[in-house]
Amino acid sequence: MAENGERYDGHPVSPIHEVAAEPMSTFAVDVDTGAYANVRRMLRGGQTVPADAVRTEEMINYFRYDYPLPDDRSAPFSVTTDVSATPWNPGTRLLRIGLCGYDVARSQRPPANLVFMVDVSGSMQDADKLPLVKQALSTLADGLRPNDSVSIVTYAGYVETLVEGSHDPAEIKAALDSLAASGSTAGGPALERAYDIARAHFISGGINRIIMATDGDFNVGLSDQKSLEAMVKQNCKDGISLTTLGFGQGNYNDAMMEAVADLGNGNHAYIDSAMEARKVLDEELSSTLFTIARDVKVQVEFNPALISQYRLIGYENRGLAEEDFADDHVDAGEIGAGHQVTALYEIVPTGEAGWVAPRKYAANRAAVVSKEERNEIATVRLRYKLPEGSSSRLIEQPIPAAYLANAVKPLGDMAFAAAVAAFGQKLRGDTRLGDFSYADITRLAGAQSDYWRQEFVQLVRLASNDGGF
Repeated sequence: MAENGERYDGHPVSPIHEVAAEPMSTFAVDVDTGAYANVRRMLRGGQTVPADAVRTEEMINYFRYDYPLPDDRSAPFSVTTDVSATPWNPGTRLLRIGLCGYDVARSQRPPANLVFMVDVSGSMQDADKLPLVKQALSTLADGLRPNDSVSIVTYAGYVETLVEGSHDPAEIKAALDSLAASGSTAGGPALERAYDIARAHFISGGINRIIMATDGDFNVGLSDQKSLEAMVKQNCKDGISLTTLGFGQGNYNDAMMEAVADLGNGNHAYIDSAMEARKVLDEELSSTLFTIARDVKVQVEFNPALISQYRLIGYENRGLAEEDFADDHVDAGEIGAGHQVTALYEIVPTGEAGWVAPRKYAANRAAVVSKEERNEIATVRLRYKLPEGSSSRLIEQPIPAAYLANAVKPLGDMAFAAAVAAFGQKLRGDTRLGDFSYADITRLAGAQSDYWRQEFVQLVRLASNDGGF
């Protein structure tokens, strides 16, 4: 928890695993980006970034990479793998796994039943809170279609329904424009009201989603996070998802916002500027609203003949047990239209020193494998459900040993992804980066033409006190 009252659910940095003992790595995908925008807000404000506020996978997944779109919608995403040298450790390699979901044009997405749940309590009166909420949701309203239904529920000391089932952008924007902040925060009752309205206007075969805009400071009504999570989980089973948009600073409850979005089959974003609002709620609107795959899980089985140790960078709060992979009752992450997911493993080729010393006794070491089994360094498996499906489907893809043999220093997209991963680890205080500096991260990121990537380089300079905006 940050000293100023902001709440974060931090987890220890992912540990080292020995392939001989733990060959399987399993996790749920994560398309949230809130941590990156929140870190950006802190750095721009000259604040120290708490390690618990950094989720490295959300830093990496904030950016888009050059992954191919899937060829066929029957498999909703493509799978890309590659291996490079590790910039901060000559004895290891970086394995990248990239998923890319199929995209849909705005005109082709299903009709949407949206309930804007807006916090108008006294804590939201700052310029970076309610005024930005109004601007952000007005941006979303501009992208709606005539067959979309929008309702607006506000909450402070009491809950009020301002708009219900409207198809008129002017009515929606007028209601948003009228919002003013005062009072305490009756978040629990407002969420119950929002679910009731979403159910009343439910669109079969369409998008049914609550969009919660708040700083997360629930202090009246159902404020216990476990009770909130139970409500979200139950309503999710009825096909109503939940997206959370975080605003402001000082009392921002990141822990609650991320947890309920994950349970609500939605996503969590932090809105720190009008540009971020446009990115999330206009440019990426289909990704935000339209789910193409549910309960997406990744499992990597490493070959002990070629890989001795590994660690997954980030995803600390997304880990699953090996047996959870094939269990369709275990909840996992969702992928929206056009979403991308990137995971990076740092791996130790057999024969390299690695982080953990070799074991003395033969029975504690990896068994000798056949020549045929030396053709692959690992196998990537993915399980997912289609939006209306209850049984998961499996994708399996081996990673050729040639990737390891031909690994060179990271270039292009891979270099940038590695730079973002290093930045997240640096902010987290990960000791396995060694003496890899902010200047090294800047060089690794390289010259960029994309605005968001250029901004990343500036953030690295801010963190190192070498320069800024």
